[in-house]
Amino acid sequence: MRNPFLACAAVVLTAAALAACGSSADGNGPEAAGAQRPAASGSAVPGPAAATDATEPAAPPTEEPTAPEGSAPAATAEGPKTPAGEIAPATGTFTKKQREYLKDRVPKGMDPAAVLQTGQETCDKLRYLVKADRDTAVGAIVTGEIPDAKDAVAGLCPQHQDLVDVAAYGYPDGKHSGKKLRPGVYRSASPTPDCSWQIEGAGGKELASGASGTGKSRKITIPDSAVAFTSTGCYAWLPEGAAG
Repeated sequence: MRNPFLACAAVVLTAAALAACGSSADGNGPEAAGAQRPAASGSAVPGPAAATDATEPAAPPTEEPTAPEGSAPAATAEGPKTPAGEIAPATGTFTKKQREYLKDRVPKGMDPAAVLQTGQETCDKLRYLVKADRDTAVGAIVTGEIPDAKDAVAGLCPQHQDLVDVAAYGYPDGKHSGKKLRPGVYRSASPTPDCSWQIEGAGGKELASGASGTGKSRKITIPDSAVAFTSTGCYAWLPEGAAG
């Protein structure tokens, strides 16, 4: 289930990104721009055709498909990639860490600044969320609502590495079993009023279950004897002791 706080944050950050001006990297700080960001542009508004026959209505304008929210087409595009030695911005220079992030990520013929911007937007989202609520920021990584977090943090905003480290031990909603199941104490991050969970042992025996009808965070203990853990409407579970 999508976290409403994260959705609101995405709207705010998108508006900020559209208003931002391009800049060139100067190597200062882990989130230096690295290259001029492409200017945002709105779609052209079709005007009346000058030579349209009055008896033949003009064909309706076709709509360009838009990428789903949170997608990173520049970073996930298939096909041959630009060799690392050929990656360069139109103006300015990339820092060493930015070059490392861009390695094997820039499809041939694509502006590397667009790929870099995808990673920078990931860092922007994390910075915004962690200031408001750290658990929500970690939960967004656990659930995959902030894609590319691991690589973006390692290459562009290492100050958020602790969020990635904690997220590696969290659980999103769903059923978890086998090697993915780790005993310990966990707390729910941003649960909905429909949050419920169940812990099963050998033979499908129920070891524990519960719900959070108030939407408040709850704590659970996954014992060594657990073989499956199922969560619904709880968004994400974080290891206890990970709060900042």
